[in-house]
Amino acid sequence: MSEPLAQRLRPAALEEVCGQKHLLGEGCVFRRALESGRVPNMIFYGPSGVGKTTVARIIAENSGMRLHKLNGTSASTGDIKAVLAEIGTLHGAKGLLLYLDEIQYLNKKQQQSLLECIEDGSVTLIASTTENPYFYIYNALLSRCTVFEFKALSPEDVEEGLKKALARLAQDEGAPVELPAEAAGYLAESCGGDMRKALGCLEFAVSAAAPGEDGAKHITLDMIRQVTRRTAMRYDREGDDHYDILSAYQKSMRGSDPDAALHYLARLLEAGDLVSACRRLMVCACEDVGLAWPQIIPIVKAAVDAANMIGLPEARIPLADAVILVATAPKSNAGEAAINAAMADLARGRSGPVPRQLQNKHFDGEDAAVKGQHYKYPHDHPGHWVEQQYLPDALAGTRYYEWGENKNEQAARAYWERIKREAGK
Repeated sequence: MSEPLAQRLRPAALEEVCGQKHLLGEGCVFRRALESGRVPNMIFYGPSGVGKTTVARIIAENSGMRLHKLNGTSASTGDIKAVLAEIGTLHGAKGLLLYLDEIQYLNKKQQQSLLECIEDGSVTLIASTTENPYFYIYNALLSRCTVFEFKALSPEDVEEGLKKALARLAQDEGAPVELPAEAAGYLAESCGGDMRKALGCLEFAVSAAAPGEDGAKHITLDMIRQVTRRTAMRYDREGDDHYDILSAYQKSMRGSDPDAALHYLARLLEAGDLVSACRRLMVCACEDVGLAWPQIIPIVKAAVDAANMIGLPEARIPLADAVILVATAPKSNAGEAAINAAMADLARGRSGPVPRQLQNKHFDGEDAAVKGQHYKYPHDHPGHWVEQQYLPDALAGTRYYEWGENKNEQAARAYWERIKREAGK
């Protein structure tokens, strides 16, 4: 069985890698660090077919260290122990480098088994993953590695790779292979930034093409369209693209663009990702509409419940209604901003004892400097309000919530200003 074209064309040096100029360009910190001869612990993440494995292999094979390659989809705990067993042996005298592909498939215990040897430098780890490492990789392991993001290739990057592929295919076929510019451009656009996918489609088309009268194999635009079909829509439900689409989905609703919001909803539903579409819709209703129209929260919840009850494809209807409603609703993030500010104070250590009048006790110890709880019950006062301190002493007078400019919050503001004015405060 012949080796796939993507494997046959795998670059042997960093200079041959297509794309990733933000990492591999001259003068970039990543490139300079590698050229210094020192290999740090690294994790590469990004979508499929963009060069993660290729770059990791180039670094590993040129490191001078004893190289071990494992794949998270098939590696066992025994495989990891076999690598670690070489620590301190003659085999590992120049250092051990573990290249671990698809690290996200290792369980927590397997990932933990690497911590000590990575910490003391007896093993250097280069790992790659298509998943967001901050969600799928054990945090203690993550903190010991430097994370680098590999991005989807641009159509120009893919076309550069296709040129090299055509030369190799012509050599393998023993005949010229012709790919018109419009067909190359279409393939480069439709592969979604995945070089492996583009090369696979090209190889398939070449294998199906019959030699012409001139002896060359001519690949037409129609042939490329047939082999690419739906590859233009790149979506990995558990990968980084998942988070990009969800981000665009919510930001479109927040930005009050119903058309864009519906586009990203359609992409989620086309991939069958009903759960994520519903969850982010509920978040947006609370975070981005919030106090400007709080009644939208139960409305959106009802639409989400209906979508989950009837399932796809009909679920698209209540979700579309809710997405349009959220996108066109008045916006306020005052609630989110307020809780974020309160949590930021806690992170800075700003806190303190609960004021005496709010504590859940009604007696005084012998050491109490001030006797009596002195809690004022608001319902015993006009307007059901009375001034008293609720925040700890260290935060007295702090304001987290700022009134939004929408009608709903301004109505509440006017109400409380009147109540406090009448109370003489």
